Amino acid sequence: MADPAKSQVGSYMASLIDEDIAHIERAMRLSFAPDYDSNVLPAGYWRKRLHQLLDTVHLNKAQLRGIDALLLQLDRLEAETGRRLAAAPSRAQAAEETTVVPLRRQGQ
Repeated sequence: MADPAKSQVGSYMASLIDEDIAHIERAMRLSFAPDYDSNVLPAGYWRKRLHQLLDTVHLNKAQLRGIDALLLQLDRLEAETGRRLAAAPSRAQAAEETTVVPLRRQGQ
């Protein structure tokens, strides 16, 4: 017969893991939003958090699928960010390419 106390603890842990997966998903989406010049938290941070979840003893199939999907999403977001940064000129390049036009004073 199953121990009700263990069952409650297991259910509680599963719920915490579900919440953590959902939190990471939301935070990753914001972190890699296109309107940010740089990631709020780097991809390595998110990858570490996801791998910590994978090291959790009891993950169900849905949780494993969710973590796997986030790792794949992280790979895509990381690649997109890399392409976007490679396409954008650096600040030094932009400064070199900027032409300074002197202002004329009235009466000149």
